[in-house]
Amino acid sequence: MQLTNRIHLRNLRGDLFGGVTAAIVSLPMALAFGVASGAGPVAGLYGAVCVGFFAALFGGTPTLISEPTGPMTVVMTGIIANLVATNPENGMVMAFTVVMLAGLFQIIFGIFRLGRYITLMPYSVISGFMSGIGVILVLLQIAPFLGQASPKGGIVGILQNLPQLLANMKPAETILGLLTLAILFLMPSKLKRILPPQLLALVLGTVVSLVFFSSADIRRIGEIPMGLPNLQLPVFSPNKITTMVLDGAVLGLLGCIDTLLTAVIADSLTRTHHKSDKELIGQGIGNLISGLFGGLPGAGATMGTVVNIQTGAQTAVSGLTRALILLVVVLWAAPLTQPIPMAVLAGIALKVGIDILDWSFLKRAHKVSFQAMLLMYGVLLLTVLVDLIVAVGIGVFIANIVTIERLSNLQAQEVKIITDADDDIVLGDEEKLLLNKANGRVLLFYLSGPMIFGVAKAIAREHTAMQEADVLILDLTDVPLLGVTASLAIENVVKDAWDRGLQVFIVNANPTIQQRLERLGLISLISPKHILNSRLEALQQSASLIRGRAVMVDNTTLSTV
Repeated sequence: MQLTNRIHLRNLRGDLFGGVTAAIVSLPMALAFGVASGAGPVAGLYGAVCVGFFAALFGGTPTLISEPTGPMTVVMTGIIANLVATNPENGMVMAFTVVMLAGLFQIIFGIFRLGRYITLMPYSVISGFMSGIGVILVLLQIAPFLGQASPKGGIVGILQNLPQLLANMKPAETILGLLTLAILFLMPSKLKRILPPQLLALVLGTVVSLVFFSSADIRRIGEIPMGLPNLQLPVFSPNKITTMVLDGAVLGLLGCIDTLLTAVIADSLTRTHHKSDKELIGQGIGNLISGLFGGLPGAGATMGTVVNIQTGAQTAVSGLTRALILLVVVLWAAPLTQPIPMAVLAGIALKVGIDILDWSFLKRAHKVSFQAMLLMYGVLLLTVLVDLIVAVGIGVFIANIVTIERLSNLQAQEVKIITDADDDIVLGDEEKLLLNKANGRVLLFYLSGPMIFGVAKAIAREHTAMQEADVLILDLTDVPLLGVTASLAIENVVKDAWDRGLQVFIVNANPTIQQRLERLGLISLISPKHILNSRLEALQQSASLIRGRAVMVDNTTLSTV
């Protein structure tokens, strides 16, 4: 695996322009997310610098812009609140340690090449938890949007105190928040291509607050320390180690999902293919460094990536340029951000929360599938009211169970015991003739498709319905995969046939399936002459076995086959 991203200067102008534009878009977002998380605006800026630089340098998607995102900020907000509440002295440093752990998890995911599996989730689950994160981000901005500090108790506390927040609304700050939303929602598309609406809202909101509300008590960002930050060495609390590791895993996994979904969007715009495992390693390095320098965790950001590509970027030079420009802002231009009102940043973050909501699927989920709709809304509610990892875990579990049931029902239709020519199975003329002449004394146990564990019930059902006969032919011609549970169900069929005195043939088992049956001990029970590669040959041998046997009913010899 190539260590660094492929960087060349053949598109230097486009990459520099893309990086500058992405930096302009990123600045207000980084400040807003830093404030929203509780770590402060400087944490948002350093997150944008560190994650953006190292993910661009070591990642696998050249045009991807990485920075603090809405989903990552929501999870980080909960982590900070929990750790600071239980350990006020070291809680914030422990939160940054969780960011480092998230980075380590991402590096591990990339090293073990898990990138291809991380986004293998049903869309209804992805839509539900992303929309839930959007709802959380919106709710978290209500208090600062209304000019107040967020109440304790997280989302539940905000919902419980909502009437009080509305009653104590500060008109000046709420007007600034509404002005911000108006700019973000109503700015013409043509103007957006020239000037990012977030930057316009930030500048205009700040100017309005200084000119028209100079005498009002408005909550502002305040002083941001300039210069390089202090290293935040990892700190663990004995009673919080498990919580911190789990939080790190959740944060890392969410960052992987967020990043890889954005990388797919970048691929569609650039008609290229990203390297998912390499991207996870780059993101992990970026988050590890970000936590070490007291920055927020980050991931691939859709808005910044799209702007970057649309303004001509083609290589990682754009991401590196953007990070260096933001670093200059932190080191020398931080005082310019001091008068920015918190309500303006709340308005910017609130708009991000609204955009995260999957409006397209929310509006038509009931038309697509009632089950998908219930799953999506269930995951959304669990994300908002319980926990992200619980929501995703339960959502994926239910989705997999439903999918397995559907597949099993389809596969169950391909599990049949046949005693005569069946139109549903393609048999040769001679095969049909032999099966019909057997007069029900040969049972052809036909299986088709992957035999997953859900099909074991159908095998057992057909086994129960098995009638009296002399020969059982187990036809595995159309079985590419035989699961353990299905193998055990077949074992019961074969052993029962042996106990009843039937001769058993196994036909067309591929090497993998045959090896599994050998491990179960079934092959040793069957004569090597009865393990065949031809269904016709099995039917011919069956006919020889039953030929000459008298079939006695009511002590009368009926016929000789």
